[in-house]
Amino acid sequence: MILETIIIVVYSIALLLIFFYALAQLNLLFNFLKTKKQNLKSEKFDFSKQEEIPFVTIQLPVYNELYVMKRLLTNISELEYPKDKLEIQVLDDSTDESFETTAIQIKTLQKTGLDIQHITRSDRKNYKAGALKEGLKIAKGEFIAIFDADFIPQKKWLQLTVPFFKNSEIGVVQTRWGHLNRNFSILTRVQAFALDAHFTLEQVGRNSKGHFINFNGTAGIWKKKCILDAGNWEGDTLTEDLDLSYRAQLKNWKFKYLVDVETPAELPLVISAARSQQFRWNKGGAENFQKLIWKVLKDKKLSKKTKMHGLLHLLNSTMFLNILIVGILSIPMLYIKNEYEHLKYYFFAMSFFVISTLIFFICYWYSFKSIYGEGFKQFIKYIGLFFMFFTVAMGFSFHNSIAVLEGHFGKKSEFIRTPKFNTQTLKGAWKKNKYISKNISPNVIIEGLLAIYFAFGMYSAFIVGDQGGDFGLFPFHLMLCIGFSFVFFKSLTTKV
Repeated sequence: MILETIIIVVYSIALLLIFFYALAQLNLLFNFLKTKKQNLKSEKFDFSKQEEIPFVTIQLPVYNELYVMKRLLTNISELEYPKDKLEIQVLDDSTDESFETTAIQIKTLQKTGLDIQHITRSDRKNYKAGALKEGLKIAKGEFIAIFDADFIPQKKWLQLTVPFFKNSEIGVVQTRWGHLNRNFSILTRVQAFALDAHFTLEQVGRNSKGHFINFNGTAGIWKKKCILDAGNWEGDTLTEDLDLSYRAQLKNWKFKYLVDVETPAELPLVISAARSQQFRWNKGGAENFQKLIWKVLKDKKLSKKTKMHGLLHLLNSTMFLNILIVGILSIPMLYIKNEYEHLKYYFFAMSFFVISTLIFFICYWYSFKSIYGEGFKQFIKYIGLFFMFFTVAMGFSFHNSIAVLEGHFGKKSEFIRTPKFNTQTLKGAWKKNKYISKNISPNVIIEGLLAIYFAFGMYSAFIVGDQGGDFGLFPFHLMLCIGFSFVFFKSLTTKV
């Protein structure tokens, strides 16, 4: 009974952590809905007055972005802002032919009178964080806008964001990501679904109550003074944006989140690109938990509620580990349930995992309809997307759990960039993208074995007990089997 007890305890703890996270999401939903009913006004710079238009530096950190550099530079050069108040830094760590083509385009843009500089380094020390820090040393702007290579801000983007810095307490203005290729495949639809929930429900829900939110690495703008006051960019985690965001807010800087300002970008098309991005984000989240959590919990200025949301925010990626634990242990739990009759009330109590799922379902629906509208057809579409998202997310749980464990235990790894494709221009030629990884991780084999394991869980539903089976966990095991099968087969083929 010792082994069974250990399984029950670990399973229960993982379920409880998921439930607490779900309750936090529910609280964010309440905040989100309250904010939508409010007509919040903010003081802004009056751009009709020349003296109120501040100097802005745009930083473009890039590394081997052959397919999107022309589009990026053309788009940024068309932003509507006084040229005498604007500087563009192309922070180029490239090591391939994109370096030369970028240099040529920059020289062409310089001839138009645009203040644009090609800034390079001898090495990629601290990766993106190092490049941003290097550019900041010579940045002329009072405010620093940052865009990754695949983002396409609207022409009035600076006019929609910079004015909010009239409030001297604001250190960052962040905009919502849009998705140029949302409907390209199942993979892109799932990624878009998850990001939409983050950029509506979570960012609005946290920001509206003064809880910690994060600059999302791009499509946002910083006050230079805020960056320096918070300790500048640091490269000791894989998510330098989350790190600096927390350090800035611990210094009492305020963040302004603009849910109505959409900045479109491309989602990773192939699963190898999505895997590398997911690994970086989830490992970086765990690294920042280790780095920052005690500073958050010890800060006497913060309310208990803000600390709790900060704790769960930094533990966000660790939810994948809890999901994996629940999934793996759910099969032995199925047998334990049907072996020990006296535990039936415990298993009834543990059914609140269904409540967690229901909470997520409700929260994400409000997020979905805030962007795409409501109605019966939209709701039916949402149901399909929700279960598609949950299924694929569970399929990524082993991969992301490895990232989380590496982050918590301090294992260092290289910053792997996410390859960009530019499908709008390249059409079908994107398949020849030279940056697509052809290597298959050994973890893929384990994901294939997990798909078989959960197929066994489905089979077990028919044979356990003496009452003709137990199908309570069958839908869960079905989703896990499909999710891991999806990730396994897509990873083997490296195709969408």
